[in-house]
Amino acid sequence: MKRLLLLCTMVPALLAAKPANLVILFADDLGWGDLGCQGSPVIRTPNLDRMAAEGLRFTDFYSAAEVCTPSRAALLTGRYPLRSGMCATTEAPRRVLFGDSKGGLPQTELTVARALRQQGYATAHIGKWHLGIHEGGRPLDHGFEHSFGLPYSNDMDARPGLPKGSSGSPNPPADGWNVPLLRDGKVVEQPAVQTTLTRRYTEEAVKFITTRKDKPFFLYLAHTFPHVPMFASPAFQGTSRAGIYGDAVEELDWSTGQILEALRNAGLAENTLVLFSSDNGPWLIMGNQGGSAGPLRDGKGSTWEGGMRVPGIAWMPGRITPGVTSQPASALDLFPTALGLAGVKPPADLTLDGRDLTPLLFERAQLPERPFFYYRGDQIYACRLGEWKAHFKTQTGYGQPKPDLHETPLLFHLGRDPSEKRDLAGSHPQVAERLRALAEAQRASVVPGAPQFH
Repeated sequence: MKRLLLLCTMVPALLAAKPANLVILFADDLGWGDLGCQGSPVIRTPNLDRMAAEGLRFTDFYSAAEVCTPSRAALLTGRYPLRSGMCATTEAPRRVLFGDSKGGLPQTELTVARALRQQGYATAHIGKWHLGIHEGGRPLDHGFEHSFGLPYSNDMDARPGLPKGSSGSPNPPADGWNVPLLRDGKVVEQPAVQTTLTRRYTEEAVKFITTRKDKPFFLYLAHTFPHVPMFASPAFQGTSRAGIYGDAVEELDWSTGQILEALRNAGLAENTLVLFSSDNGPWLIMGNQGGSAGPLRDGKGSTWEGGMRVPGIAWMPGRITPGVTSQPASALDLFPTALGLAGVKPPADLTLDGRDLTPLLFERAQLPERPFFYYRGDQIYACRLGEWKAHFKTQTGYGQPKPDLHETPLLFHLGRDPSEKRDLAGSHPQVAERLRALAEAQRASVVPGAPQFH
């Protein structure tokens, strides 16, 4: 039965008479250490740095999965991917959806786009989708009125005979991939001209903002880059100390500046929450095209901090007081935060794993501790509560065929040791046992959705 949202009995005083807008800017494979405000010495990101200075920067913000398809499913639903079947399983071991995959985000899942559209919001998806290409799993099937972008990762649909390693080359062949560019589900260009994607996404986003400014809107801009193969517009090629990777990130920074400026020019900045993050950590096996996790351990594909702790910036001038927070938050929180912003409650029968961050964003409230589970596929590899993190299994992002199992969990204090170098399980066994109990309770309580990665 179609879920209907229930209006809140009280709309928070902070909300304007017109419902607030929401913009999510989502990078692909951007590392925690790849922004100037996060300490990068080689990539210039003045617009994101300004966004962080004017808004709230999260030092401990997480993607909800270690690779892209499940993390995107979690962002749009506010639920761990296992609940929707959007993750690897024994029956369907692929880690993401591919061009020949038969599954996709199930229609039974309520997305933030559909929830807000029910409240009269205009909704648009721009950029990478990667949640399904078949009927029922596409952007227009999940609450988006408009869509413009790629159906999946830009390294898929490789042309026959493409030399091995081309996707990770600093100078990838422009004709190496046949991925299509779609508008509302119809091909408008194939292969997509990848050097133009960031610019065209940005133009599309600015147009959406300016033409929808008279009604509330939700814009989800999921950038193609800095996923390999790495491309940038001619204006940005060769401009960064970090090579083509830095060029691509600096163009994303320019894009962010254009979107924030469009909001200012339209008089919408004070009534629009903009959230910037990444789908997972840097793809370290790509070398110079793989980005940086800064001081964090490992990268994309792993449940070490570098695989899932990502940049997180929230911006809403006049509503969000500038600052930095170390309170843990994740992409799971964006769905309930969007509903809180719109002044509506989720359906009573909907299980959400995230929570509304508006008290933290607008009042700097100290939120209660709650566990965060680091899933790799359908398995819980680690659990965080407060400053403590326990690993039950560890495995590098790529190259290690089987995980190491830890009968005694590895235990780290992330406040003092974000690089996860000093195991404290021996001196704090009660903490390790508490986190183990939380993970066991989570495993017992979650009902998995039908596997989609087949």
